[in-house]
Amino acid sequence: MAIKGTDIVKKLPEGGKKNCKECGLPTCFAFAMKLASGGIVLDKCPYIDPAVKLELEDALSPPIKPVTVGTGSDAVLVGDEQVLYRHEKTFVHQPAIAFMISDDEPESAIEEKTRKLTELKFSWVGKTLKADMLALQYSSGDPAKYQALVKRVSGSVDCPLMLISENTDALLAAHAICAEKKPLLYPVTTDNIEKIISAIKLTPSPAALKAATVEDLVPLVNHLKEAGIEDIFLAPDSGDLKSAIRDETLIRRAALKQNFRPLGYPTVAFPCFMTRDKAREMLLAAMFIIKYAGIIVISHIDEHSLLPLLVQRLNIYTDPRIPMSMEEKVYPINNPDASSPVLITTNWALTYFIVASEIESSKVPSWLCVKEAGGLGVLTAWAAGKFSGDSIAPFIRKSNIEQQVNHRRLIIPGKVARIRHELTEALPDWEIIVGPREANEIPSYLPDLVKSWKS
Repeated sequence: MAIKGTDIVKKLPEGGKKNCKECGLPTCFAFAMKLASGGIVLDKCPYIDPAVKLELEDALSPPIKPVTVGTGSDAVLVGDEQVLYRHEKTFVHQPAIAFMISDDEPESAIEEKTRKLTELKFSWVGKTLKADMLALQYSSGDPAKYQALVKRVSGSVDCPLMLISENTDALLAAHAICAEKKPLLYPVTTDNIEKIISAIKLTPSPAALKAATVEDLVPLVNHLKEAGIEDIFLAPDSGDLKSAIRDETLIRRAALKQNFRPLGYPTVAFPCFMTRDKAREMLLAAMFIIKYAGIIVISHIDEHSLLPLLVQRLNIYTDPRIPMSMEEKVYPINNPDASSPVLITTNWALTYFIVASEIESSKVPSWLCVKEAGGLGVLTAWAAGKFSGDSIAPFIRKSNIEQQVNHRRLIIPGKVARIRHELTEALPDWEIIVGPREANEIPSYLPDLVKSWKS
């Protein structure tokens, strides 16, 4: 559990009664409460004892440490989660999906995977969904071949990398090639941890610890922390679905419920090593999205299986407290001109994409006005008073649509036909037209409407 402000104040100078105000707050109690909520940093108190400062820094740090793989805008940040269940609050940093490439694969397969990582992007409710990383595996037994793969991929693809090799010398030689990209090194075990520590101290990179059980990970974590290394991933050697669920749940519960620091790190999952069946591999990957993995490594690339996986990740890692919504503005569809019809709807993302896709299907160039309504659908927004004549009229006036069209006809959703009269009063120079009740009627409705206008 996170430390409370009432516990912090007892550790401040003079038991929290110094009240020097040098932190910018009137009392030590106010400082402690703000510190507990993350509103101020510990350094703002100039009189705190160094030992107490270290103790509080540890207590105030996230229960699951955020760790970054890679550099720049494409870097992957995972960890820093606060809850066991999404409905409690929200999951924060979605797991990275990594495609695995082995150095013994044919050139054509390597080329295809690197190409698909950059090309396979899906537009979904206003977001772009894609995989995030490449995991390069040493399988050939030829260190030179592995180094050639790492050099080729790191030089041609701008994405975070994970280096996988049971041969520690091959792993560190590959790391030296792309160290500036801060690749994730795997596996770090009892046998090679000293070599890994020496390499990481020279050129910092995150490390993924491998052990047969969750309990065996603890001394490895402590060893790295004693060496001053905190960018850690946990990779319990879970061989099957049941063991994987057990291990991932145990790590998450220990970090969040017991505040057990040695397990307060994100995890790496390898469905690619758990089965040879591609369909089962995707099912395992889907399970790891739900059950807490920070990075998920899969062996094959197929748009038909990748898209459902990415959509599931989006759904799980979308804040349930905030509806998915679109920006309030006028969206042109099918290259409209000054004579094109004008429609209006709310800014719930699902509503927008359904209506927009049906307008596209109609082949009629149109303007779609999207009104801010708190991310609610049409009927719900109307019931909440967020989609009415009084609220729509100011939006139409300020949206610049009146300067973009040479007519004054506005098509409203048929389900809120009752706002027609109040909208007519609020926009007296506009003709308010009641459109279809259902979006799937738009493809037949719009062509007939435009035809009637022309005739």
